[in-house]
Amino acid sequence: MNLEKMIRKYAYTLAKVGLNVQKGQTVLVEACVEGYEFTPVFAEECYKLGAGNVVVHYLDMANMKVASKYRSDQDVRKVEKWEVEMHEPYLEEGACYVRLEGVDVELMEDVSEERANAIFAHVDAVRNIMRKASREKHCQWLIAMIPTKRWASYILNEKDEEKALEKLWKLLFKLCYIDEENDVVETWKQLNEKRRLMGNKIDALHLKKLHYTASNGTDLIIGLSKDSKFGYEKSNEEHVSFNANIPTEEICTTPDKYQTEGVVYASRPLVLGGKRIENFGFRFEKGKVVEVLADEGKDMLEALIHTDENAAYLGECALVEYHSPISMSHLVYYTTLIDENASCHLALGRGFGKGENFNDSSIHVDFMIGTQDMQIVGIDEKGHETWIFKEGDFAL
Repeated sequence: MNLEKMIRKYAYTLAKVGLNVQKGQTVLVEACVEGYEFTPVFAEECYKLGAGNVVVHYLDMANMKVASKYRSDQDVRKVEKWEVEMHEPYLEEGACYVRLEGVDVELMEDVSEERANAIFAHVDAVRNIMRKASREKHCQWLIAMIPTKRWASYILNEKDEEKALEKLWKLLFKLCYIDEENDVVETWKQLNEKRRLMGNKIDALHLKKLHYTASNGTDLIIGLSKDSKFGYEKSNEEHVSFNANIPTEEICTTPDKYQTEGVVYASRPLVLGGKRIENFGFRFEKGKVVEVLADEGKDMLEALIHTDENAAYLGECALVEYHSPISMSHLVYYTTLIDENASCHLALGRGFGKGENFNDSSIHVDFMIGTQDMQIVGIDEKGHETWIFKEGDFAL
């Protein structure tokens, strides 16, 4: 395998299949500073597609960590005027944006939960500038990963960082359905069609509720509004289609804000502000989290659901088969983008689109709940039940 050639094909996939960059369009890029070698490759692929400008801003989490030790939590959380102004002119002109994430699993281990939460709040608030534009201007957006040495070495348990990095690149190509010979545009067209057909099959059942159960104690009922539709691929108001996450395996919908009842337990770690939170769950009543179930990380989760008045309600429920390629890699990636596509997941906070009892919030935080033995039963308005998932996979 020609690794350099494949990395460029990955960059093309993000630019074309992910963002679907249009002629003359500005591309705003948030990239992890560790990914500085990949970012110019991605920028060039955007220019080849006709981008008018590619504007790159680097996220330096190591520097934010140092700053958080010497600045107050309030100052760390504050979004500076320049952080708003550096994005708004481009977004007003219809720019699309991409987040190219990297992971350093151990970076925040010695940071207190309070400081980590402040860092998360700041980064998320800046990202909300782009999220707001995606809703109001209907621009394309994308979240994708840049493999880094420390991330690769950690998750692959490989001391040789160069060897680990190459292994992780090759694994990421596989998870993104990229090989040396395939036409990635056609490949992703077929994948999206498969997800669309499954979404249509579920929508045809006219379900009002989904009942989740698993041996880890999950017993949760999620109400669906009459506006709920299952799907994945998105398009802007000019009908430019794009894929907001690469890789992805999900079909998702927005639940009714007030109709979640029961208990759900996470099946994979959640990373907030660079801190890992494992073995946690939530108890819901009338749609709202009324109890955080956790031994470690409880303070961060409590702070999360109190971010604003709607942060404790659900904004997304997504269906992902247990026997999906990401799950079958038998790795925990410690990044929501990949881990959520190994597992059914939910999100606290803002929903997608609008509709009856739609939840609006300043946050949208996914957490993974899927297990090998997860069962999901769909219930329609007449009380008729249909198996949606059996033993972790679709039963339709």
